[in-house]
Parts: sequence; C-alpha cells; structure tokens
Amino acid sequence: MKKIMPIGFLLIVMLAGCQGGASFDAERVRAYANALYNRDLYSQAIDVYDDYLNLGNPNKDEAANIQYVVGGIYFDRLHDYENALARYLYVKHLHPESLLTDKVSRRIVECLERLNRSADARQALSEATTTDPTQVQQSRPGEVLAVIGDKKITQGDLDYRIIQMPEYMRSQFDKPEARREFLRNLVATELFFGAAGRQGLEKDPDVIEGAFQARKQLMVQKYLEKVIVSEVPQLTQEDVKLYFDAHRDRYAEKDNDGKVSKQKSFNEAAQQAAQDLMRERQDQAVQKLLQQMKTAEGVKIYESLVK
Repeated sequence: MKKIMPIGFLLIVMLAGCQGGASFDAERVRAYANALYNRDLYSQAIDVYDDYLNLGNPNKDEAANIQYVVGGIYFDRLHDYENALARYLYVKHLHPESLLTDKVSRRIVECLERLNRSADARQALSEATTTDPTQVQQSRPGEVLAVIGDKKITQGDLDYRIIQMPEYMRSQFDKPEARREFLRNLVATELFFGAAGRQGLEKDPDVIEGAFQARKQLMVQKYLEKVIVSEVPQLTQEDVKLYFDAHRDRYAEKDNDGKVSKQKSFNEAAQQAAQDLMRERQDQAVQKLLQQMKTAEGVKIYESLVK
C-alpha cells in the first residue's frame, strides 16, 4: 500500500521545491503551524511545529517556547499526558536556562498527577525552583476572557470545552449569555479547585475513589464509542425514510388530548428520525456486545436476591 506523507513533510517539500530544494521558509512554516493550532487541528499542528524545530534552526529560547507550546497542546487539547510530560522534560533538561523553567516544573507535576504517579509528582514538586522567572506569554487562540493568577482562559478554551460536550448539550450554549454563564462556572471551578488543592484534598479517600470511578466510566464510554463506531454502519436516506414511515406517530404534533394536530413531513422530521434510528442501532450494538461478553465470561446475576 502506498504510504501517505505527513502533512508537515509535504509542506516542506513544497516550500523547498520552488528553489530546487535549497531553501526552507521557516516563518511560513511556523505561521502554518499556528494556523493549524488556531483551527483546532492539534495533531497536524504538532507535526508542523516539529518540522520547524528540525529544519527552521530556531534559537534556544524559541526552541524551548515551541516545545512548551507543543507540550500544552498535548496536555490541554489532546489530554495525552505522557507526550506532554516528554516535551516539558525536554525543556527542563535541555534548556534549563529558559525563562519557562518555573511553568515547566509545575506542568511536569500536573502531568505526573494525571498519570497517577503521585510519588513522582511529589518528588518533582520538591525539585521545582521556588523563584518566579519572567512571565512568558503563551500563544492561545482567541481573546483572553479571564485571568486567574498566571492561568488564562481564552475564547478558544471556551469553544473547545463546549465542542467536547455531547451534541444535545452544545445547543444550550448558542446564545452569548449562556456562554458567559459557562465562563463564570469555569472560573469558579478553577478557583475552588485551587483552594481544594492547597488543602491537600487530592489525598482525601473520597476524592481518590471518586476519581477512580469517574476514570472507569470515562474508559467505558471511550471503549464503547470506539467499538460501536465500527459496528454500526452509516445511515442511508432510505434507512431513515423507512424508519420514519414506521414511526410516523412519534413525529406528529399532538393536542392536549393526545390527538394528532399535525403530521410532520419526512423533510421536517428527517434529522430527528436519523438521530433516533442511530441511537437505537447503537443501543442494539451495545446490548449484543454485552451479551457476548457475559457469555464469554460466564457471568451469573442473582437478581432475585436483591433486597
């Protein structure tokens, strides 16, 4: 099978090819990486930032800053804490003179905590410098909407949080006032989280157990999303039309007595019918998978003993 070249490498070939492979337009590459980042194309942005680091010949301060930015993409956007940790360690050990040292040390601790390496996190915290270096502005997409100490919440942060929500919840934040309220809640959460951390509540047994249960539920959700996507085929227009015809009563407007006052056409109800059909097929796929697992594991449930 023909191998597809990474997008960053293709760009470099394009920029260099105009001069017979003799030039590398570093500024254009970095601008392209920034554009990808600002369009939420985070994995692609990382590839191009790495191309810039490898071929753009940045100075030490610029190289450290880019590694820090890439670490932030892994941490804040992709939640890939292992790769984020690797980038922060790179800055700490290969650019120890960087003004980012203090921020990097804190991020290393945060990465280790999220990887459930509390002992390593405590050690990293004890090794961190206590001096406050000159603050270095981190480029993030969008206007800064809130500042909490040295942490900033931008329009891009707000948009990203909303995009991560299920589709049925995102529509609640279409209006500016709802988004402003969501921002206020984000700020409150950050403040309370900081206060709880200062009291050492990350070691509270209830917090540890709750975090474990939340992690378990999230892993189950991600597993099912991954498996069900491959199990449930894409819907066709014919599938949705057949489903609508079989459930017309569901898409009719009714009066207070439950009588049909208006029967929606297929065009009016197509989107809702498609969502309902997909949800049913996904539920069926989940139940089928669950039954297969129960059989394979020899599961027995004694429901009659439940009091």
